[in-house]
Amino acid sequence: MTQSGQPLPIPPLSTEASLLPSLKPNAEITHVVFDFDGTLSWVRHGWPAIMHSVFERHWITTPGESESDRNAIFDSIILGLNGRPTIIQMERFAELLQERNRAGTTDLSAEALRAEYQAELDLNIAQRLERIRTGNAEHDAFVVHGARKTLESLASRNLHLIVLSSTIEHRVREEAEALGLTPYFKNRIHGSGENPAHFSKMDVFMRILQSDGISGKNLLSFGDGPVEIECTKSLGGTAIAICSDEMENGSGTMDPTKRKQLLDAGADAALPDFRDVPALLDYLLQP
Repeated sequence: MTQSGQPLPIPPLSTEASLLPSLKPNAEITHVVFDFDGTLSWVRHGWPAIMHSVFERHWITTPGESESDRNAIFDSIILGLNGRPTIIQMERFAELLQERNRAGTTDLSAEALRAEYQAELDLNIAQRLERIRTGNAEHDAFVVHGARKTLESLASRNLHLIVLSSTIEHRVREEAEALGLTPYFKNRIHGSGENPAHFSKMDVFMRILQSDGISGKNLLSFGDGPVEIECTKSLGGTAIAICSDEMENGSGTMDPTKRKQLLDAGADAALPDFRDVPALLDYLLQP
């Protein structure tokens, strides 16, 4: 509140942002949930390009189909299903291949596609983590811009901070430790089990609500995938989309595909990174 008793206004922001009328102060927020890959961690940056290259190697082009047509199809799978287990994206791509293979069936399975993609991604991850561990790269080179200051600001307010990722949990914990993010979350880092196809972010959200005796209005979520945005909004919480740039950390530019998909998923705001979030928290968390 201002001295006159009026609510604090939304502060001026230093980068492009999309703020919807639904973004309103909520002093009842007690729990802040973060997606991990692309939201907090930049260790896996460029993963959409890797998945795109895997798809391109196996794609069956139809007559008259342009490169932009193909890219739109790939983006609808890669980013449209972001936040779900990788095997779901691969199953959808395998279905499209089957539909396009007029000559008969294809023996390329979703699991084979996932393994091909994962091998390339894992090589990139291992190289980046090694650079961090050997001191050849700063931790924050692979933390989404402004995220650490946001975590410090939230922790100083005694809010409960939680990671919720569809990546296998031990991998999330390993990467969070390497990036120096674990202390902000303590033991509240949730990932999928060894069979990610059975993992549901909504199930974890519901367990958090039940175990902590809270309701959806107590939730604030940050994510770069539609799933966590949709879950938060369906529960009555506040959802902020982090439309992180997969090519340049801290560019201050929103990924346009993420922006559209996350606003369509119901996000109350879309930002390119976290640099303006600490100031925005004064508005969101005011009494």
